[in-house]
Amino acid sequence: MSESVSIARGRCECGAVAFEIDGPLRDVVACHCTQCRRTSGHYSAYTSACIAHVRFVTDEGLVWYRSSSTAERGFCGRCGSNVFWRPLREPERISIAAGSLEGDTGLTLSQHIFVADRGDYYTVPADEPQRLGW
Repeated sequence: MSESVSIARGRCECGAVAFEIDGPLRDVVACHCTQCRRTSGHYSAYTSACIAHVRFVTDEGLVWYRSSSTAERGFCGRCGSNVFWRPLREPERISIAAGSLEGDTGLTLSQHIFVADRGDYYTVPADEPQRLGW
């Protein structure tokens, strides 16, 4: 997986959660796990950054939900946008919903994970990198 150095900006739909990232972003990973599908309505696409490189412009709408014994999901309590995911075992990193980033990111989709959990209504292209789990 490659990382690109950028100053990126992102936000939820209503703007009650807005942030800037001043550091490298990991390429996007598409997660097909059951939790991501439930919280997004389909599979989720996340990039990742070092938490020290993330600065909140506003977090007045940010709500954290502990979705499992190993992870939390950050969403806007006002508009409902899924914005973040973070593993509890790796507190120095935060995953950021790729769709929440503004403008051209220069990122690419690097792989699909948890493809064994994907919904039965779609397929993952066989020529794209895949993992059954993490």
